[in-house]
Amino acid sequence: MPSPAAAPAAPQGIPLAEEAAAPVKIALRNVFKVFGDRPEAAIALARQGRTKEEILAETGCTIGVHDASFDIHAGEIFVIMGLSGSGKSTLLRLINRLIEPSAGAIEIDGQDVTKLSAQDLIALRRRDMAMVFQSFALLPNRTVLDNAAFGLEVAGVKEAERHARAMAALKGVGLAPYAQSRPDALSGGMKQRVGLARALASEPSVLLMDEAFSALDPLIRAEMQDELLRLQSEHSRTIVFVSHDLDEAMRIGDRIAIMQHGHVVQVGTPDEIVTKPANDYVRSFFRNVDVAQVFRARDIARETQVTLIERRGMAVPAALERLRRHDRDTAIVVGRDKRYHGMVSADSLAQAARSGAADPYARAFLADVEPLHADDLLSEVMGRVAQSPHPLPVVDGAQRYLGSISKSTLLMSLDRSTD
Repeated sequence: MPSPAAAPAAPQGIPLAEEAAAPVKIALRNVFKVFGDRPEAAIALARQGRTKEEILAETGCTIGVHDASFDIHAGEIFVIMGLSGSGKSTLLRLINRLIEPSAGAIEIDGQDVTKLSAQDLIALRRRDMAMVFQSFALLPNRTVLDNAAFGLEVAGVKEAERHARAMAALKGVGLAPYAQSRPDALSGGMKQRVGLARALASEPSVLLMDEAFSALDPLIRAEMQDELLRLQSEHSRTIVFVSHDLDEAMRIGDRIAIMQHGHVVQVGTPDEIVTKPANDYVRSFFRNVDVAQVFRARDIARETQVTLIERRGMAVPAALERLRRHDRDTAIVVGRDKRYHGMVSADSLAQAARSGAADPYARAFLADVEPLHADDLLSEVMGRVAQSPHPLPVVDGAQRYLGSISKSTLLMSLDRSTD
């Protein structure tokens, strides 16, 4: 993952194996959407590099999506964002063919949905895909339970089964007590939860969300974002989420695609896009972003500290020599499995050795060093790093050492002007 500030290489550190990427769930390959009567001519001009305005003037056609190619991985929340008219909602609707693509391939689990018959497409939507819109679209004369079960009813699922699945979905979004209520008795946020429950009742592996929270008040919107993240932690789905709100995209997105005039101009994690914007358009989106609310400890951890592998026969003099050679006052002690054991200093090692202890390393660990967790936001760790006399180690959920954060690394990361 790209880092906010460059750091010198540290051959004395211990590199960790990268986690395997999740499999590709959705793949778009050279996808175009042209609105107008001459799509082939418009696509030919687009491939020649003609502008959207020139294509419109010559063919009368509008390029809605221009040669989109990217992968969406299983289990991630993938946010598509851009200004009004950028093509983000059009792109979302191409995935389930609510809008027919003009060219290109769209694969879900390796199957090209652009080649499916109408019957097979309906089966795919019922089996694997669901969509949540900005409009609640609830039926006022039906109960909350019947609204949540409506998609299953359309699909021909028997009443007992669809009510059971709808009730399970309502429990998931915290609305089971309102199952027999009417929509007019619910708040806006509760109505959107019913819409979400209706989508979840079909147990889809892909959830498409088009500006789903845009109509909600800011506080309720934040609650719905939290609800979505909670549901995702309990049952991981592939979620494609369209938004025009930067804070929302940064908060929920594992990766973000930025669209401009139908083009997908950049795809990356929030920190990748913040630190390496593809052009001025992307840079303008993120100019005022608070990086302390974006970057996590793992993103800026550096392996510039000396690491010592704790093992039988490891001698204090050898450890002290490593510190001297690398001009360091402290070192990180890890096991052969790269798990963090503690931090030692030249002074603590020397004192432990003089004590004559059978295990001088155990006596040498600094007591005032508490490692940072890899997923901690910088805003949560700034105070600890600032107050610590030593660089603080960063560990993952398995207590593997990922690197350390010093005061200088933190300051460079927070300084957006640093290249």
